[in-house]
Order: sequence, then C-alpha cells, then structure tokens
Amino acid sequence: MAHPHKNAIAEMDASSLISIIAESKMTYVRENLSIFLHESQIKLLRNVKKHEKPHHKKVRIREYEKADKDDLFNMHLGLYLNKYKKLEKNGLIEIDLNPDNGLPYDCLLTGKGIEILEEIARLENEWEGIVGISEDDREVLKKLALDSFEISYKHKKNKGFIF
Repeated sequence: MAHPHKNAIAEMDASSLISIIAESKMTYVRENLSIFLHESQIKLLRNVKKHEKPHHKKVRIREYEKADKDDLFNMHLGLYLNKYKKLEKNGLIEIDLNPDNGLPYDCLLTGKGIEILEEIARLENEWEGIVGISEDDREVLKKLALDSFEISYKHKKNKGFIF
C-alpha cells in the first residue's frame, strides 16, 4: 500500500522537501536522546561547541567590541543568557559571567555536554541509515550545502552575530 502522502510529497518544491527531511532527523534524535532537549537547545549546544574554537571566539570578541550596546542589544544579551542557563542547569555547559576575553559571558561544554553531542551525532548517523542515504545522496547533499552556505555566511557576517 502506498504512503497516503506520496502524491502530496511528489508535488512539493525543494524547500518543503528539505523541511520534511530536517524535521524527520530532528524528531528521530529527540525521541531517542537520553535526555529531553528542545530543538533550539540542541542548536545552542552545538553553538557552544562551535564558539569554543579559537577562530570563532576571536570573531565574537571582535564583533562584540564593535557592537552598539543599546537597550535592544542588552535585551537580546539577557535572552540568550537565559537560554544558555537552561543548558547549564542540565549540566551540559558552564557559563563564565566574567571571562577575561572581553565578552560579557562565555560558555564551555561540560563532559556531559560533550557526551550528549556525541550521542546526537550517533543518532543522526542511525537516522541516515534508516532513511537510506547513500554515498551518491551524500555527494549531492554536500554540493547543495556548499552552494547554500554562502547565503547564511554572508548574512551572519553582515549582521555581526556575536552571541
């Protein structure tokens, strides 16, 4: 018996298909993860890992120094910090509110945070096997990602994202 959504999916544009695929992966990860995390918390956890890299830290420091520290900036700073505090409460990260690098705060992964990121990566690999992503599929996805990356990279660079 054919899947009831087969015809609808056959008519979808690429953007809708990508959304379905991304939602499936995230659903699988969240359902099988040993702790409960929202999708946004998984993204934040990954950002902590990325921002620990020396190059990314230098960019964040440089952009923070240039930023206009107005009321809107301070409001966003507080919102981001509250989101990170939830990860800290789960023992996944540590927040340094007085780092010696010029930033208003800095975050570091804990051992538990590293373990959860490794578990997420393992679950994502399992999901790839379940949905049947082949090496040919992976090559097509790499090309699409590389061609797509420039759009978000330019946006982030122009906006001077520092959080």
